[in-house]
Amino acid sequence: MIHWIDLARYVMGALLMITLPPAIVYWFILHPFIAFWRRVGVKPTFWFLGIFLTASMVALYPLHRAGRDLGTSLPLIVLAVPLLVAGGIVSRKRRRHLTFKILSGAPELAPESPGPGLLTEGIYSRIRHPRYVEITLALLGWMLFANYLGLYVLTALSIAAIRVIVALEERELRERFGRMYIEYSARVPRFVPRSFISTRVRESGRQ
Repeated sequence: MIHWIDLARYVMGALLMITLPPAIVYWFILHPFIAFWRRVGVKPTFWFLGIFLTASMVALYPLHRAGRDLGTSLPLIVLAVPLLVAGGIVSRKRRRHLTFKILSGAPELAPESPGPGLLTEGIYSRIRHPRYVEITLALLGWMLFANYLGLYVLTALSIAAIRVIVALEERELRERFGRMYIEYSARVPRFVPRSFISTRVRESGRQ
């Protein structure tokens, strides 16, 4: 009989193997070719991307087993819990300001339409990319929980890809908001709050 933890590990590993690659590729289709997609229009673009995501997940299903099973590890599960909790906290704070419409890339596709403007309040006053911090924490947490070899490889590749996506996204933000975004970037770090960095520096200085 399959233990429920093993089943949960298998399901999470399979879901990530099926959904994560298309989600990453989504942004590499959108960001580098944003001028083309603006000419295509918002609705046709989202129809195409929706079909792409669905077809990709179906195509990836035969590879859903996430590689070699490294077994249930209670120490890794214990490490996963605070990462998932931290990711959930960041997610809750991010959702107060970043709606699904913004999250999908609609403002980039139609920059002339009335939008929310540059997000600088709440968690965005402390870090510029809470969405990617949230995703990274969740990925690391679920990776440790599932403990499949293929998922470790996929997570490493995804985190590297996220750094590239951030650079592409920031290029678009500089084009849209100009000096406002440049000044915001100088004031607010990408991923780690300045208060956290300062605390770590002070602690290391006392040692």
